[in-house]
Amino acid sequence: MLPARRLTLLGAGALLSTGVCAGTGTAGAVAPGVLSAPVPVVASTDVYGDIAAQIGGDRVDVVSIINDPAQDPHSYEASTQDRLAVSKAKVVIENGGGYDGFVDKMLRTTENASPEVINAVDASGIAARGVEPNEHVWYDFPAMARLADRMADALSEAAPTDAGTFAQNAESFKDDLSALEDKEARIKADHGGESVAVTEPLPLYMVEASGLVNKTPDAFSEAVEEGGDVSPRTLRQTLALFADDRVAALVYNAQTTGPETEKVEQAARDNDVPVVPVTETLPDGEDYVGWMTSNVNALGSALEQ
Repeated sequence: MLPARRLTLLGAGALLSTGVCAGTGTAGAVAPGVLSAPVPVVASTDVYGDIAAQIGGDRVDVVSIINDPAQDPHSYEASTQDRLAVSKAKVVIENGGGYDGFVDKMLRTTENASPEVINAVDASGIAARGVEPNEHVWYDFPAMARLADRMADALSEAAPTDAGTFAQNAESFKDDLSALEDKEARIKADHGGESVAVTEPLPLYMVEASGLVNKTPDAFSEAVEEGGDVSPRTLRQTLALFADDRVAALVYNAQTTGPETEKVEQAARDNDVPVVPVTETLPDGEDYVGWMTSNVNALGSALEQ
């Protein structure tokens, strides 16, 4: 288990409520008397809870365990309420890759838990693409397209009469993801090869898909992600990226802060390097597509400066 990190609360009610019923998907036409009960789904974070709601529409009842920016998935301890939700779930969605190990622990220790488990890292297909491993797969849009299909399949097994609805909603969601990939492609066409810095690996899939080069010392971003100490030498190397005008933007995890990341952010601002804030979980009032659209747009706008 990674050490707990200091997370900054972004505002009261910053994320989706723990119970998420119905996304923006539209339920398919089903003959009267045949409509199945909503499929109970548990997601490790509200990111996956929102995507499940997009795919399931009003045919799912979603509980997102991590739904507060002050909760760190690396160190989260499941509650009795969480275990009760898992015991009733037909589908459980976890990130995997060491990000939300509390889910596997619950599955091992919760009585009567026998859901279909979807591991987003495994479903992503990223390993087969030869891409550098990074647990933050929700910033990779092709990975989320594969996850949408996997969710539709799992929900269809739980509620076969609604399979057409799940498949249709997954296709609509993937169309939205394709539009996001087009935005990344435009950034790559205009700014491919330009250098940026990050405070930790969270946004790297988006950065790399946009054709940008991460110049942050690995020792800095890894220490920040794991809650470890940044050596003075590594901090100096990172700060020099801004003083020497070697990066076009800083992509900054606004939910994970500390003295070192605050110094890096200040160095960027002092040297007129645009700062692009990103988060690990859904901002207040956003769905996944809207959130990621804002992130990609902000990155493109920063590079235009």
